[in-house]
Amino acid sequence: MITRKNICPFLLTGVLLCGYQSIFGQVKVQLNVTVLQGGRESDSIFLAGNFNGWNPSDTNFLFKNNGHQYSLYLDSLPAGQLSFKCTRGSWNTVECKADGHSIDNRLVECIRDTSIFINIEGWKDRTVYIPRHTATAQVHVISDSIFLPQLNRNRLLRIYLPENYQASKKRYPVLYMHDGQNLFDIETTGYSEWGVDECLDSLIRQGHPPCIVVGVDNGPERINEYLPFDSEEYGKAKGDLYLSDLAGVIKPYVDKRYRTLKDRENTIIAGSSLGGLISYYALLKYPSVFGHAGIFSPSFWIAPEIRQMTDSLGSRVNGKCFFYIGGLEGERYKADMVAVADKLGERSSAIMYSVIDPLGIHREAYWRKWFPEFYIWMMGNGFNRQVKTKH
Repeated sequence: MITRKNICPFLLTGVLLCGYQSIFGQVKVQLNVTVLQGGRESDSIFLAGNFNGWNPSDTNFLFKNNGHQYSLYLDSLPAGQLSFKCTRGSWNTVECKADGHSIDNRLVECIRDTSIFINIEGWKDRTVYIPRHTATAQVHVISDSIFLPQLNRNRLLRIYLPENYQASKKRYPVLYMHDGQNLFDIETTGYSEWGVDECLDSLIRQGHPPCIVVGVDNGPERINEYLPFDSEEYGKAKGDLYLSDLAGVIKPYVDKRYRTLKDRENTIIAGSSLGGLISYYALLKYPSVFGHAGIFSPSFWIAPEIRQMTDSLGSRVNGKCFFYIGGLEGERYKADMVAVADKLGERSSAIMYSVIDPLGIHREAYWRKWFPEFYIWMMGNGFNRQVKTKH
């Protein structure tokens, strides 16, 4: 049975004043910038985005300087999503937060003539970077890196233990997640974090079932380690080696050191992008180890063989599969995920939850947004469900 429900879409960055609908698929955009910190009257400010090849010094996108306030009028931008940042002519002088931390790309959905008001908190070269670790006390970094013999590399683990772990003798399910640097702490990610620890702290206090989360850091060959099949463009696949180490070294290490429920029914694997791809591959290749999977924005495009593999091995899957993709990630990528999910639905008895967020993009902020829904469903009584948010 497939049910549908509507969920309020994620709010856009910026303040929009929208006029009449553009008739020919183009919009007029007025951008107004105020510099809150580190601005100088002699500054030149440029707009760099998905409409000019992210050129940080494009004179066609130079703001008119009015002191600490700037304006830019664009009369023929393609209607759709604008993704952009402001710079002073290079990526070394890009806008940032007041404490020196990077900001995500600004996103505005422009389907009408629009005015956008932007506050720039600071510039990368004029702010003092203030470290701010955001991991909660429940996150423990394994100081001795784990040696992975198949990959012939050491790997750092970040372990989330439920708040009452030390005070109990209970055993817990385990969620293994890739790209461990991006899960818990803003200081260890080059983008933004998932906030898994804060999310679980809150959900567990609300009475949802607890679990242990094992974040496995990525390495210098991330693409290849998360690649299940050889690629003409990216080279030799090392996905099988990585999963062999995950199942044969990391999982036994975690099971020995922590109070875990070791069986496949209590072992989940999850990740995003290439991490989503390798999570799904693990579900097909290691069904006796990983019983369930969270597949966020999977890069199925890089591994077209995954469809044939689903056709031949999909019958081995009988656990829960959570699929997510953002509607603004691209039609091809949405189609790839839907095709694989549909094929798995045909071939298996898997319990599936499929999400397409129309405003979602390929960023941690959206994976963070949907992680609570994934977790509550995964740890509860799942059922086949497809969710499409809409405006």
